[in-house]
Amino acid sequence: MISVNNLSIQFTGQDLFSNVTFNIADRDRIGLVGKNGAGKSTLLKILAGLQDPESGTLVIASGQTVGYLPQEMVPDSEGTVLDGAMKAFEHISSLERQHADLTDQIASRDDYDTADYSRLLQRHNDIAEQIALLGGNSRQEQTEKILLGLGFRHSDFQRPIAEFSGGWQMRVLLAKLLLQHPDFLLLDEPTNHLDIVSIQWLENFLDSYSGTVVLVSHDRTFLDHITTRTIEITAGRIYDYKASYSDYVVLMQERRASQMASLTNQQRHVAQIEAFIERFRYKATKSKQVQSRIKMLERMDAIQIDEVSSENIHFRFPPAPHSGKIVLEAQHLGKSYGDHTVFSDLDLLVTSGSKIAFVGKNGEGKSTLAKIIAGDITDYSGIFRLGHQVLLGYYAQNQAAMLDPEKTVFQTIDDIATGDIRPKIRNILGSFLFDSDDIEKKVKVLSGGEKARLALAKLLLSPSNLLLLDEPTNHLDMDSKDVLKNALLQYTGTLIVVSHDRDFLQGLTDRLYEFRDGRVREFNGDIFEFLEWRKLQDLNQLNQSSAKASASQSEQPSQNKINYQQSKERERELRKLRSAVSKIEQEIESLESLIAEKDEILASGNPQSPEFYSEYQSLKTSLEQKMAEWEDAVITVEQFGS
Repeated sequence: MISVNNLSIQFTGQDLFSNVTFNIADRDRIGLVGKNGAGKSTLLKILAGLQDPESGTLVIASGQTVGYLPQEMVPDSEGTVLDGAMKAFEHISSLERQHADLTDQIASRDDYDTADYSRLLQRHNDIAEQIALLGGNSRQEQTEKILLGLGFRHSDFQRPIAEFSGGWQMRVLLAKLLLQHPDFLLLDEPTNHLDIVSIQWLENFLDSYSGTVVLVSHDRTFLDHITTRTIEITAGRIYDYKASYSDYVVLMQERRASQMASLTNQQRHVAQIEAFIERFRYKATKSKQVQSRIKMLERMDAIQIDEVSSENIHFRFPPAPHSGKIVLEAQHLGKSYGDHTVFSDLDLLVTSGSKIAFVGKNGEGKSTLAKIIAGDITDYSGIFRLGHQVLLGYYAQNQAAMLDPEKTVFQTIDDIATGDIRPKIRNILGSFLFDSDDIEKKVKVLSGGEKARLALAKLLLSPSNLLLLDEPTNHLDMDSKDVLKNALLQYTGTLIVVSHDRDFLQGLTDRLYEFRDGRVREFNGDIFEFLEWRKLQDLNQLNQSSAKASASQSEQPSQNKINYQQSKERERELRKLRSAVSKIEQEIESLESLIAEKDEILASGNPQSPEFYSEYQSLKTSLEQKMAEWEDAVITVEQFGS
């Protein structure tokens, strides 16, 4: 158990935590949540013993170990991938050296009947048993299993770590940490450098992990699959919920609504008391009652309302200019680097208005194809062409890193803004949470999240009818991801997005291309439908491999198997229907938000343009149509599910 008592720490003169107290029990699965800057990473460092609090105590039960994966660090690039991961077993190597030394001592002795010789034998046996208990005899097997789960291939094991990108080097560190199997596993944004396949593997690994897991993540689906307890950090306090992330959100909203209701009731009560005091202050017959109420006010504790930041990015993409029906086309497209084929023989046709996701393991070619579409890579085989009047808006995976570090925030936008956009630069930056002080900051001093927001702001400077986004949610918090997703749901052009964030992709795209083993395969459906289908495909391949090992004879499938396949098909169709309902609900929510904005303008009596009323009526008509669609979709789901 870890016990945290009255923990306090300050940052830039303000309390990050103030007298925080909580316990972490064995087998807990905890998600730390809160706004960026709330102190989540700081709390993990304190739990890991890497930072001291200003006051309070941290007590870890005797003999229990703590393992920590920071959000960013300089990886150890010495040796091969296998060697790097197997450094997790250095304590076993030390025991083996002791064992070998004792073996040499025993071999050189002949005083077999002495007590000293017996103690030597006992020590030799004890260390051998300890090595076996720690898994010393299965080290390589354990290491290879975890490396494969994190996306490495067998052929990668003997490659130098230095040949890999920083993200893959971080995977080696994660593998080493998992192999050490600490009692308390502290993970700060562990999915940042993982693809969907590896994230799912990590979810399964942590689900059966025998120790305690405490993690920080902006991946809502990952949190929901792992955590059963959520600790919210807000305004120097914590709130502890025995709930997964999605359940916590509901409980948190109920808590804040209850606080507001209690505050309103208290203010009403105070007003009544003050009115009584004022009315009877100078009446002798009421002096006791007046004094009693004055003391009542003095004793009353004011109800505190949690400070909830209302600051969120808010924007919409400009209307998409008209393009031809065919947005892009590829025939027998391929790309290789030397002898390594990334993908080959790709036929692709994207029509106007399509919403497409590229998914698959890292290194399989998703970003490579994005760079071909963007024109950054031209030495490919086959045919590729953009359609008529296609205007591309491109967000590269390293877009934030491509910003000029010496320019200010304002200069970054001003240098590429033209025409009517230039007078609106400050408003655009304001919508991405850059105030008058922030816009004079140099890019090099911005945080990862601020750079990501600035790179997104650049997308608004020129209209596009094809948005190509490569990992756009990196470094964005959950609220910012939700705003970006809503903006994309309203986008009228064609969308291609590369992402490993399942919650972000759900309802956003309706077609996927899977990059796997040098091939690109099309799948019509939602991300969760695809993942279910992929699970079944892998299971079928496993069954086929097993069948080849046995006598090959054609047998009619059993009725149980037929029933199972029918059940899975029915489940898949139901998921698709529910996804459609969810997508319509998101569109309704977006329309209601836009109508609410118009209502505020109407209430102020200051419509901004002659087109205001026609736009307002169009939104209300669209809302009525969406409500009708939603009712039909819900009825369909209910009938299908009954």
